Amino acid sequence: MKEIISTSNAPGAIGPYSQGCVFNGLLFTSGQIPLDPETGVLVEGGIEAETERCLKNIQAILAARGCSMDNVVKTTVYLTDMKNFAAMNGVYAKFFTAGNYPARSAVEVGPLAKGALVEIEAIAAL
Repeated sequence: MKEIISTSNAPGAIGPYSQGCVFNGLLFTSGQIPLDPETGVLVEGGIEAETERCLKNIQAILAARGCSMDNVVKTTVYLTDMKNFAAMNGVYAKFFTAGNYPARSAVEVGPLAKGALVEIEAIAAL
């Protein structure tokens, strides 16, 4: 049975979706854009600040179910410009334990919601 995950420590959904869902021992987060959960406003500061906020939002969703970034088995990173990959990657690496990195895909996409430069989603094992 599916379990819905919701926390005020991550931005509320801006459409008909859940922040996260648990099914068969896996927690799936919805894609997180860099919205500040307190204001609902896109953070400023470029790709580094946006990447950090996306990952903090994911951390909050995981924490709502008692998980951490060490539980993440797969992420998908959506970038509006692949030229931002190296800067995103530098911030991204700080959120995971060396030697315990999840599998990852990173792709360039068209415009993201609210003009974000990056969106990240994760799958974690419970």
